Amino acid sequence: MADINLNKGFYNNLEENFEQAYELSQKNFSHDELLKLLESGNIPQKQIAALEFDYVKTENDARALLNNLTGCDGKIREAVALKINQILSKDSFAAEIFAQISAQKLADATIDINGNICRLAVDSANLLGFNKEFSTEYATKIIRFTNEALDEISKFIFRDKKYVINKQVFKLYWCLEAIKYFYKYIDIPTLEDLLNKCAAQKEYTIREKVAQIVAVSDSFTDLRTTLENDENYYVRAVFETTPSP
Repeated sequence: MADINLNKGFYNNLEENFEQAYELSQKNFSHDELLKLLESGNIPQKQIAALEFDYVKTENDARALLNNLTGCDGKIREAVALKINQILSKDSFAAEIFAQISAQKLADATIDINGNICRLAVDSANLLGFNKEFSTEYATKIIRFTNEALDEISKFIFRDKKYVINKQVFKLYWCLEAIKYFYKYIDIPTLEDLLNKCAAQKEYTIREKVAQIVAVSDSFTDLRTTLENDENYYVRAVFETTPSP
């Protein structure tokens, strides 16, 4: 394996970090070396390893990426999210592997604090939508996250700091973006209750997301009528640009 010190967390300063990251990017690592870096490397090592990861042929390969999709530095998470999406976009065999083991991790990544990671997680989940078990498990966890966000928002009072409120709104936004692709895996009463609660939110981007779901569904006639007459232009415009189901 290349001469690299593992488990340092990060380098001493930005200049050293840049130099070492550049050096890493110039090396040709074997697949086994990349797996080792993902398992035991520091931040730039894991980031480079994720970006250079060449294929997923086994469950162990997939888990090496998934284990770094959450609970670590944002640079690693974003690199891993990008690589997973790239692999799923072009490799149907790898998609079959990910479909068996990634629902929980992709759901967690859907509500990351980094919007780029959220987008990549939702897109990756959508690429795995062919698998019913994955879709059901993913949708179930997203519904739980959605209800948690709604519950937290309902508890806010005027004195709460705006960034605390925005954090839950951000979470709710990405949950609804995921539901837009997986609403068929949610029973109608549960989905209707959730959408009605979201449609009552003051933040128009949340109502806009609800409108996008309602617009592609043949249910929720009353809610559709309400949103078609929403005070916000962007909410109303959803129905002008989306054909009726």
